[in-house]
Amino acid sequence: WYDLHRACQIIAFCLGVAGWGIGIKLGSVSRGINFSKHKNIGIALLVMAAVQVSALIRKPNPNHKYRIYWTIYHHSLGYAIIVLSIINIFQGFKITNGHNYWKRTYAGIIIALGAVALLLEIFTWLVVIRRKKFEAANTQEIGANGGHEVNDASTNV
Repeated sequence: WYDLHRACQIIAFCLGVAGWGIGIKLGSVSRGINFSKHKNIGIALLVMAAVQVSALIRKPNPNHKYRIYWTIYHHSLGYAIIVLSIINIFQGFKITNGHNYWKRTYAGIIIALGAVALLLEIFTWLVVIRRKKFEAANTQEIGANGGHEVNDASTNV
């Protein structure tokens, strides 16, 4: 899962850099036309994405005392990038006076991806809860003398 996440993040960053380059080119050939909201969101996205990708290099070990803070920052920044990118794509649709078909198609894709993400999140929490219950049940089996208590009458011979 981690490798897939990392690959998607790197691909998204490369696409973002390509989009930024296209924006620079279009801006230079379109003198006097300025879409500042779309441009500013794009610049913010590029900076945020660069910080997010650099997090791969600065990721603390799982047992490091600051790992929880890194995780919070990484998740928060990632979700902010997703939300801003969706907003900026809709800004691009406004700029191009895109047909409603493309807006609806994009919205449908976003809704479908959101539904899949929600289902995966629910599944992940179910796995975490089951794992915690299993661990709690296993720790309750340890007796006062440190040995394992067995609740099977056939072992009491």
